[in-house]
Amino acid sequence: MAMNIEKQKRAPIYEALEAFQRKRVVPFDVPGHKRGRGNPELVKLLGEKCVGLDVNSMKPLDNLCHPVSVIRQAEDLAADAFGAENAFLMVGGTTSAVQSMILSVCKAGDKLILPRNVHKSAINALVLCGAVPVYVNPEVNSTLGISLGMELSQVEKAIRENPDAVAVLVNNPTYYGICSDIKGIVKLAHEHGMLVLADEAHGTHLYFGKGLPVSAMAAGADMAAVSMHKSGGSLTQSSLLLLNKGVNADYVRQIINLTQTTSASYLLLSSLDISRRNLALRGEESFARVVSMAEYAREEINRIGGYYAYGRELVNGTSIYDYDVTKLSVYTLDNGLAGIEVYDLLRDEYDIQIEFGDICNILAYISIGDRIQDIERLVGALADIERLYKKDRTGMLSGEYIAPKVEISPQKAFYSPKVSLPVEETAGKISGEFVMCYPPGIPILAPGEMITQEIVEYIIYAREKGCSMQGTEDPEVKHLMVLEERG
Repeated sequence: MAMNIEKQKRAPIYEALEAFQRKRVVPFDVPGHKRGRGNPELVKLLGEKCVGLDVNSMKPLDNLCHPVSVIRQAEDLAADAFGAENAFLMVGGTTSAVQSMILSVCKAGDKLILPRNVHKSAINALVLCGAVPVYVNPEVNSTLGISLGMELSQVEKAIRENPDAVAVLVNNPTYYGICSDIKGIVKLAHEHGMLVLADEAHGTHLYFGKGLPVSAMAAGADMAAVSMHKSGGSLTQSSLLLLNKGVNADYVRQIINLTQTTSASYLLLSSLDISRRNLALRGEESFARVVSMAEYAREEINRIGGYYAYGRELVNGTSIYDYDVTKLSVYTLDNGLAGIEVYDLLRDEYDIQIEFGDICNILAYISIGDRIQDIERLVGALADIERLYKKDRTGMLSGEYIAPKVEISPQKAFYSPKVSLPVEETAGKISGEFVMCYPPGIPILAPGEMITQEIVEYIIYAREKGCSMQGTEDPEVKHLMVLEERG
């Protein structure tokens, strides 16, 4: 169903805030900074207008926990814009949207089919609710060192072997731009009475751009978590949770309210409202520009030599069913440089901050706010790095995915008695915590998984190369918490 363009010109939360500001109401409510008067340094940093809009829920501005007026209208407009039945404005990032999806469909002991290269928020949701993961281990492109999509045949095998699973979770797309056959997965899951949840943290633009991979709602998925703040232009930490027909929206709201703040930021809410309007009215032309910039950058980077900026040529109809060309993912190992080393050089020597670097790749995030001159600067810096820093690649590790062996559920492992051991001594033990490079936040190890010598070596290598390692109790990631031996 096409969205109503006339309706989409409205931004109810933004309009209510504008009306509220004109009234000059005297505040005897929270927040205590009282429109910034109590915190002049904050006003100096953020500006009077911004701090003046940092207000509490009140009748004219509605309440996110139980919206009945302007927030409800903004959510209805978001649902219309994204082709969903219902939409929820989320102020805890896409992490809270992913967790609300999983908590809405899974309870303790339920099985969830998912790829292992998920964001840690999905596995954290399993820690919270006690559901059990059934991993579809993705195929790996061993040259590029990236996990690919979920193959239909592998999903079918997981469904056949776990007919009691309640849902399938799909990344649409992955951080690197790889898409699974989400339409095929939806058809398969629905035939077996299972729901489909989509992590679309990196897929906001799929709803508005032409010629891009299919969005989760268009593919018939039941729920989708969409990072409006990534490619959609809203403020950091603001996100959407979309529901398709047949999902009980009132129940989902209750699940969201279990963990979401009761003091939602109107800065985040208004940014979602304005960004949704922006995308509904101008998204198609904006993302056409993003695509052409990314494709131009790809061509220029591939001319340098030593780098491989990959794109649609990877599509094989199975493990790479489609490719999101807005993602500028670049393989760097042929220069003898790990992605994280190129990431550091770009920032330290060229004042260019890219999204992330891993063992083999970098990712430059291109969005509606980029300009062609910035692309030129990035390409020039990469050419410079190739000329000045290229070295022999002997001894470089490749591959960011090691298939894990799940011994016990994430929840049981997380709450089990644990001991701390030096990383080097953990092979053969069961992990009691997460280890990941952030970004992308895909765990190398999750609670309940067997630690192998290969994983130990990978963690040490990634740490030494300068990846930002997270998830462990030990801030230096020199020790891991492992489950006590049962004797």
